[in-house]
Amino acid sequence: MTRRWELQAWPDLADLREAGEGEVGLVPVGATEQHGPHLPTGTDTIIATALCDAVSDRTGAPVLPAIPVACSYGHGTRLPGTLSLSPELLAAVVRQYAEWAATSGLTRLLFVNSHFGNSASLGIATDHLRLFRPDLQVGVVDWWSLDPVVARETVLDGDDVHAHRAETSLMLVVAPELVHLDRIATADDPDRTADLVFRYTAPALSTNGVTGRPSEATVELGQLLLDRTVAAIVDRVERGRVEKPPLGPAPVPPLSAP
Repeated sequence: MTRRWELQAWPDLADLREAGEGEVGLVPVGATEQHGPHLPTGTDTIIATALCDAVSDRTGAPVLPAIPVACSYGHGTRLPGTLSLSPELLAAVVRQYAEWAATSGLTRLLFVNSHFGNSASLGIATDHLRLFRPDLQVGVVDWWSLDPVVARETVLDGDDVHAHRAETSLMLVVAPELVHLDRIATADDPDRTADLVFRYTAPALSTNGVTGRPSEATVELGQLLLDRTVAAIVDRVERGRVEKPPLGPAPVPPLSAP
């Protein structure tokens, strides 16, 4: 059964303290941003949450409330629907998640990321925690890179993909009622980032907010991506429950945390 943190009363979470270091919590990290003409703005959050729920159903790991607004600067402001935190604020939110979860006894967290633009902030936050809070264990996984088959499938229509074949396929499985099927056939837009020297926001790269070929999406591909990614995260949770630092816990540095 899926274990959602926000649906439990405090006595139902008391076992986290009793378990000590024996549990791994899951934090879906998504985004709220334009996702082309055919997918909802909450696509990344929906996918991250669906993955975490499926992992929880198999492992019993608690799923903390999703981070639904993250770092979406890359989408600019021309297309409606995008909400964003600054990269610095997202990093601070991630740190707070880890520190507050620890007060309830959950000292191991795995942040399950479904948006490219969050990667830098997640790296900054976990860098801070591993230095200044070595009593906490935190990790980050990007759904598109955990499994070699999934990694290959997600870049078939470009490297800078968005609302593309793989993402649309996943949504056809986890939230088909939110996919505008009548718009998929004409939503394709190519990846224009090859050989570029500089970085640009979506309006300079895409005509409709899509990068890739959602017209090629299928339920069968979505199920494959879901099954393999969930299996890979399940493996991380099970190994994370018993993992110890190879040389023992690091000391807290004689510095003041910024």
